[in-house]
Amino acid sequence: MFIKDELVEFYKIRQDLHANPELKYQEFRTSKLIEKYLIKIGCDEVVTGIGGTGLVGVLRGKIKKKNNFPNSIGLRADMDALPIDEKNTFSYKSTKPGVMHACGHDGHVTILLAAAKKLAETRDFSGNVNFIFQPAEEGGAGGKAMLEDGLFENFPVDEIYALHNWPGISVGSFGFKSGAIMASSNQFEITIHGKGGHAAMPHLCIDPVVIASHLIQSFQVISSRIVDPIEPAVISVTKIEVGETANIISDTCKLLGTVRTFSFETLNQVETKMRDICESLPKIFGGRGFLDFQRQYPPTINHIDQYETAINVAEELVGKENVNRKVRPSMGAEDFSYMLQKCPGCYFFLGNGTTYDKNADNKNALGPCMLHNSQYDFNDKLIALGAKFWVSLINKRLG
Repeated sequence: MFIKDELVEFYKIRQDLHANPELKYQEFRTSKLIEKYLIKIGCDEVVTGIGGTGLVGVLRGKIKKKNNFPNSIGLRADMDALPIDEKNTFSYKSTKPGVMHACGHDGHVTILLAAAKKLAETRDFSGNVNFIFQPAEEGGAGGKAMLEDGLFENFPVDEIYALHNWPGISVGSFGFKSGAIMASSNQFEITIHGKGGHAAMPHLCIDPVVIASHLIQSFQVISSRIVDPIEPAVISVTKIEVGETANIISDTCKLLGTVRTFSFETLNQVETKMRDICESLPKIFGGRGFLDFQRQYPPTINHIDQYETAINVAEELVGKENVNRKVRPSMGAEDFSYMLQKCPGCYFFLGNGTTYDKNADNKNALGPCMLHNSQYDFNDKLIALGAKFWVSLINKRLG
């Protein structure tokens, strides 16, 4: 599908994006690069400024629509980088201190640009393909922002798809999961009010730290004894804020953390029980507790028809032996979930490799095989395969 010179072009684009990373809602250079490329290859529409720095390129097919085929399909790639100081030493390492592409979004963008170029060359499909380049996936809910800015009203789609490069899966392999493939992400802050005083006279105080310790233990009972054991629920208290010095019992204590689940039913159960515990347990010690529970990214839940469609495309492309239909889901979160709440679609993993040493497939990356790591690097071998998948998907659904 791609000749050598084309691949070199896309390698350069990907490595340029890697060298010039931009944080959430600051993807101005990235958005401009994408806009220019989509115009260059002949997209019929290119609209910028959606949900901040997001943009959409529309490509119209040249063949007559067939019965029971979708009118339009959306393909989405995220664009933003992370606030991490890169430790790689290759020539295209980040030029911005404290900012790097440690999650492979530079590769996601390049894959979608490569697919757009190939589809634009022939237009051998019916209907429209909407290439959706989304900002602020990393904690900024850019997918939600694009939807609130009229993404699907102005660029309607019947189906939508997205991929993520995934370390731990071999290059040339795919991972799919029906139902939830990524968890919800939620944050909480608990304020505990006690009664401060001298550390030598605790009997005259109401120690919020003691209350906090009981709360932390009680939360673990929710996942181990209250939630159905086959329904994952992770409650993590990750930060405790209390006190100024060693000999004073503080008036207050704060607990901060996250809750992750694969279903709304489990999430509702966890939040309700946490509220019950925060309200009742501190009273035993004479204190008070207040829970601020903030729901953020919902679980990423695939739709069965699009899941099967994507699997069929992958199996035709790389063979059944290289397609995992029941990949292990991740407790990480993804704001593509917002789009899947509005439109049927599928989110899946594209293997980025299983080892990262000097003899590995990806010789550029010196660090361990892990997303959000200071030595992570997207494997350029995925560009051709990812683009072929998108082109094959469009040909299958709109051809």
